[in-house]
Amino acid sequence: MLKESQWIWMDGALVPWKEANVHVLTHSLHYAMAVFEGIRAYEGPHGTHVFRLKEHIDRLINSGKVMHMASPFTASDLIQATVETVGRNSLSSCYIRPIMYVGYGDMGIYARQNPIRVSIAAWEWGTYLGEEGLSRGIRAKVSSYQRFGVNSFLNRAKVSAHYVNSQLAKWEVKMAGYDEAILLDHEGFVAEGPGENIFIVSDGVLRTPVLKTVLDGITRDAIMTLAREEGIRVSEEILTRDDLYLADEAFFTGTAAEVTPIREIDERMIGSGKPGPVTLRLQKLFFDVVRGISPIHPEWRHPVIPGQ
Repeated sequence: MLKESQWIWMDGALVPWKEANVHVLTHSLHYAMAVFEGIRAYEGPHGTHVFRLKEHIDRLINSGKVMHMASPFTASDLIQATVETVGRNSLSSCYIRPIMYVGYGDMGIYARQNPIRVSIAAWEWGTYLGEEGLSRGIRAKVSSYQRFGVNSFLNRAKVSAHYVNSQLAKWEVKMAGYDEAILLDHEGFVAEGPGENIFIVSDGVLRTPVLKTVLDGITRDAIMTLAREEGIRVSEEILTRDDLYLADEAFFTGTAAEVTPIREIDERMIGSGKPGPVTLRLQKLFFDVVRGISPIHPEWRHPVIPGQ
């Protein structure tokens, strides 16, 4: 169950959690025209910081632009609102969910006069695929549902409607006894997880699908940056299903999943069946950076003052 906080920011003001409501005929509830972000704040020795807040807010606004939803707030407004939401809820570590959506007004597919609304919620939420998944790795299965193609949806935008595809894939593999799904694209090449980007390690090279039908993940970018700085070769390339099976290591990245190792795919053990050395090295470095234990990339950490 969701762990409730005290306040949610809605359209410029903080309102009590239980009063953060919308009308049942809110347009986006019916037509899924909404864009959102997943962001995390981490507690460390120097206080609480939001990970890559500017990049997330910029992507939210750009997703809205792609979907003909001009943000009624500037990036600076939303950055400040996010910090305020986390601070007023006195959250030291949390998950943050900004969402921009089409509000109440006309119904029907073409309702361009409806207001664009924005809300930001924050709450305590542990790692998406479980603490055991972080330490031991998870079991994944290639789903029968494909990641949609570039002529079906706009892949660079993080749109609520896209996640119907993700939910179907997730439900399918969970009911089959697996922890997470892997989606192929419409050509049969590896795309991503339902809410994560995917990496493999082969012969010491960190490989990940090209930005063709996958979301340009902010955690994905951070991991590639850190890997290059560690002297690990990074390759964005077309990957096949058997590339996954033959990999030495594999892992998911994402705001919710963070850096989660994959120990098995489609009943094939990946590498030794345990998180590999490159995965563990990058996982540790990632957590050290986001928590401020490592001094590198201070620009990725936006400070929060509790209670403000």
